[in-house]
Amino acid sequence: MVICIETATNLCSVALCSSAGIVSLKESTDLKSHASKLTVFIDEVLKEKGIRAQELEAVAVGKGPGSYTGLRIGVSVAKGIAFAASIPLIGIGTTLSMFWGMLQRIEEINSDRENTLLCPMIDARRMEVYNAIYDSQGKTEKEVSADIITEDSFAEIPEYKKIIFFGNGAVKCKQVIKRKNVYFADDFRISASHMQKPVYQAIASQEFENVAYFEPFYLKDFITTIPRKNILGN
Repeated sequence: MVICIETATNLCSVALCSSAGIVSLKESTDLKSHASKLTVFIDEVLKEKGIRAQELEAVAVGKGPGSYTGLRIGVSVAKGIAFAASIPLIGIGTTLSMFWGMLQRIEEINSDRENTLLCPMIDARRMEVYNAIYDSQGKTEKEVSADIITEDSFAEIPEYKKIIFFGNGAVKCKQVIKRKNVYFADDFRISASHMQKPVYQAIASQEFENVAYFEPFYLKDFITTIPRKNILGN
């Protein structure tokens, strides 16, 4: 079994999975809950099934892009488990994990899989989103990037192809994107449970991270904001 950790957004999500599917899932949507709940969730799912960390096949973590603080917490905890338990560490791209989550629902939205593209979007503040595009077979049509969304975004994609936009970045783009033949999956929520398929693909191909050197895929440099008022209130 594998512990999967997802902290790229406000959601704190931990899943225990096997090659057959999800065994246990703990999640919280409370703001800034990663630091207080992540290790608690991990301990709970392991105790539920009577498993020690040393008995796991690996520990997997969503590596980004996404929230700088969330990714830092998730990766730090995953590396700690991998080192202490002497088990492999697996890093899964956040947009790839989201793709697998939405793929489970694609038939509900569009039966023409061949001409359907999936575009996971993660909020990167203001009108910028982290996004990628995959076809229904998982082939990458557009690499992960941080883009400012405008009316002309995705205009280069033929309109006979339907694009499904999903994730917390898609919500704010709904009124901006004017391209025809699109669908917004407003109810989609990222989850550690979406990592099960790519995790076991990584295990099969022995694609493990170096615990000492692995870092989150931030994509953009962390930028702090300067408050409008100084500490004296001027």
